[in-house]
Amino acid sequence: QVQLVESGGGLVQAGGSLRLSCAASGGTFSNYNMGWFRQAPGKEREFVSTITWTGGLRSYADSVKGRFTISRDNAKNTVYLQMNSLKPEDTAVYYCAASSGLQIHNTPKRYNYWGQGTLVTVSS
Repeated sequence: QVQLVESGGGLVQAGGSLRLSCAASGGTFSNYNMGWFRQAPGKEREFVSTITWTGGLRSYADSVKGRFTISRDNAKNTVYLQMNSLKPEDTAVYYCAASSGLQIHNTPKRYNYWGQGTLVTVSS
């Protein structure tokens, strides 16, 4: 059983930056591909980014490509999401998730474990 705890959310002005962290425990972190998703009020949870267990392959939603960067540190059992040039439409609760298997995925149902989420609010 893997436990995931996100941190780093907060209130930022448009154009600003935040770095989210997700600390994993209770399992072998390097066995999992990791993903970030977000959910805005009244909307479905949507894919943001994912990274393979080695960190060698990354994927991004078109809406964040060029602005967000996912990374991981297997020695620290942590995955990060660096968010730059934030926009009001990036406002959401951000969740990290862990997925077993060899392929990376952009659908929530492919992820086995989820954190509780951290709120990001971008003001205009």
